[in-house]
Amino acid sequence: MTGAGTTLSTHVLDAVLGRPGAGIEVVLTDASGATLGTGTTDDDGRVRFPDPVAGGVHRLTFAVGPWFAAADRDTFYPEVTVAFVVDADQQHYHVPVLLGPYSYTTYRGS
Repeated sequence: MTGAGTTLSTHVLDAVLGRPGAGIEVVLTDASGATLGTGTTDDDGRVRFPDPVAGGVHRLTFAVGPWFAAADRDTFYPEVTVAFVVDADQQHYHVPVLLGPYSYTTYRGS
């Protein structure tokens, strides 16, 4: 797959309520800050970006402030940004976020 790009997906889980984070706006950018894709988490809290990404540093920014506000919940974080490195030799990356109003965790999923 070298040179062809790598596919990317993400998933948000509300760790407090144990439910998917549906309806969260997500922006994918490259190292220069150029927007490569946008999406909104589906009913299962997932976004799959349709276009492959090249190797290098990328960022996913989740607009969690408006999402919490719409549910009439407080939060400390207006947004969550996760920076990660893509190896173009890898076929797929999945970047999950476990979200709470005052904390978040992320990891490389499968």
